[in-house]
Amino acid sequence: MHIERASEDDWPEIAEIFLAARKTMSYLPNLHSDAETRLFIRRVVKRSAVWAAERGGEIVGFAALEPGPPAAWLHHLYVDPGSHNAGAGSLLLAKAKEEMPQGFSLWTFQANLGARRFYERHGCRQVRRTDGDNEENLPDILYEYRP
Repeated sequence: MHIERASEDDWPEIAEIFLAARKTMSYLPNLHSDAETRLFIRRVVKRSAVWAAERGGEIVGFAALEPGPPAAWLHHLYVDPGSHNAGAGSLLLAKAKEEMPQGFSLWTFQANLGARRFYERHGCRQVRRTDGDNEENLPDILYEYRP
């Protein structure tokens, strides 16, 4: 498995990973159609520095980074559900740490226990919780990684 910068040809695969991953999150409300989500990936996520995890020529995960200034953010890190626990997430998070060596912040839903364990295992710490100050109106957690 390796990490490389996403190319123009990668956006359909990235959108499908995003959709597949979020469909496993049963707590998420269904706010947007698949077509609207694909458009969001092409128009919004694409503005970030997006890195793709590839295995055997297939994209299995991606991370969208905003190195800053003023603040550095990990906006999205998603792995295809069929590729969980195979190292793609760890490689993508390592790339985020490499690209943003001063550290970064990220949000995750409080209900996303797998993501919370993952980020905490990799040195991220909780700094704030909300009752749902997001589009989904779900409680979330602000994490920071500071080396």
